[in-house]
Amino acid sequence: MSTNGEIRPRDRSAILRSLQSGVVPRRGLQFIQVGRRREVEALRRDLEALADGGSFVRFVIGPYGAGKSYMLELLRSIALELGFVTLGADLTPDRRLYSTRGHGRALYAELMRNLSTRSHPEGGGLAAVVEMFVAHAIHESQDQGCSVESVIDERLAHLSEFVGGYELADVLKVYWCGHEHEDDFQKRSALRWLRAEYSAKTDARAELGVRRIIDDSNFYDSLKLFSQFVRCAGYEGLVVCLDEAVNLFRLRHSQARQSNYERILAIVNDALQGTSEHLGILLAGTPEFLTDPERGLYSYDALKTRLVENPFAKPGREDLAGTVMRLTSLGRDEFLVLLKRIRHVQAAGDPEQYLVPDAALTAFMDDASRRFGADFFCAPRSPIKSFVQFLSLLEQHPGESWESVLREKESRH
Repeated sequence: MSTNGEIRPRDRSAILRSLQSGVVPRRGLQFIQVGRRREVEALRRDLEALADGGSFVRFVIGPYGAGKSYMLELLRSIALELGFVTLGADLTPDRRLYSTRGHGRALYAELMRNLSTRSHPEGGGLAAVVEMFVAHAIHESQDQGCSVESVIDERLAHLSEFVGGYELADVLKVYWCGHEHEDDFQKRSALRWLRAEYSAKTDARAELGVRRIIDDSNFYDSLKLFSQFVRCAGYEGLVVCLDEAVNLFRLRHSQARQSNYERILAIVNDALQGTSEHLGILLAGTPEFLTDPERGLYSYDALKTRLVENPFAKPGREDLAGTVMRLTSLGRDEFLVLLKRIRHVQAAGDPEQYLVPDAALTAFMDDASRRFGADFFCAPRSPIKSFVQFLSLLEQHPGESWESVLREKESRH
């Protein structure tokens, strides 16, 4: 990627603010992309297969700060460019894959709030997806000389074999009626159902005429149904990014962990057998989430059998065709390129505005490698955060030299 050209203030601000907070930017990720070429190619192949009716599940594994969230965000941005719908959320103690206390519904609702498309890359895109489906149905009804309701039934007829398929068609017809009669209540009610915001079936029946709601018991079935719906709306498929999977590992109750791992097993089985068409799921977690024999995925024998890694692989000879993708460390040269790109972003794309020369970058790396030790390349989040803070200080105090700032910091440590 070339670093030539001006960077819009909005992108510059978003990137620097995110990096300084230790989080992955949602905007302008292309300006700081470095390395991970083979991983990106593997994930692109997954997306190509997904568009052709395939499915996949990937476990992105690495220590804290290694770039797991970055990889998920990078894949999300690629998927959007290729015409997919993406969903994303962090797993937390209150948002899980399986629960009987509303935690599954809470996760589904968060995913839907964060729904993104190419035209809505920062989330909030559910209404746009529904509007696109309705627009296609209106156009088709005009061509065929029939009612919009009958077109909706016809286009979604094949979804009747999925859990919630009939209810989905009924809800979309309610949305269409709201669209036709400018009834915002009907439209809002339909979107509430799609976002899993109904906690009582009686409310959904009263407002929408449907007997089923999206809840803990059908969380995964609803994702599979939605992946088929977005195809009907004109998209390539659905990509779901779940970060912080280590929170499942941390669940205190063994039965709760086991139940969530059983849900993961169902996801893995469907992906490997190709029965969850047009649905791709990524889970990012730490090494112990995967391999801990007492609490990790490997504690569940059926999962361990499916996720065990290629014994012939080794550092420098990774197997990227498997379900598990372990993130390797950035090399020194790659890290230097990353610092140069962050410097370029800070200068809004104008080399004349660089705050520090190349010598400062290597000096910073030497200082950071002493401070962070072995984690410097394995977990680059903290060094990157430190570098953005370094540039921010120099920007605010133009009379300070970069040498003195680094020298003083080194003396304090």
